[in-house]
Amino acid sequence: MSFATTDAPIKRGKLAKRAGCHLETVRYYEQIGLLLPPERSQGGHRLYKIDDQRRLRFIMRGRELGFSIDELRSLLSLVDSKAYTCGEVHDLSVDHLTSVQQKIADLKRLEKTLSRISDECSGGAVPECPVIDALWAD
Repeated sequence: MSFATTDAPIKRGKLAKRAGCHLETVRYYEQIGLLLPPERSQGGHRLYKIDDQRRLRFIMRGRELGFSIDELRSLLSLVDSKAYTCGEVHDLSVDHLTSVQQKIADLKRLEKTLSRISDECSGGAVPECPVIDALWAD
C-alpha cells in the first residue's frame, strides 16, 4: 500500500488505487461505517484526507491479520474515543489470537483426516471409494 504523505485530498478512485483495493471495497467500508463519511467537493465528489487514507490503511492491515469487521469496529471505536489503553487493545488482540489458534488447530485436524482418507483411496477404476465412504459415514 502506497499512501501519500501530502495533505491534498484525493477522490475515491485514487484512494482505492493507493490502498490496492477495489473501489467497491472503499464503498463497502463507508456503508458499514468503518470509514467515516468524507468531506465533499462543491461538485459532490468525495474527498479523502490523509486521516481517511490512514484509517483505510488500518482497516486493510487489520483485514490482512484476519480481524473480523466487528473486531475492527471495536478497535476503531477505541481509537476514535482517543481514550483507549494498551490493555484494552491487548485484550482484543489476544481474543483474536485465540480464535486464530483455534482455526489452525481445526485446519490441522482437517489436514490429518483428509490425508488419512486420501491415503486409503487407491484411485483406481473400482466403484468403491474410501473418500466417498467417509463423507457418507454417520
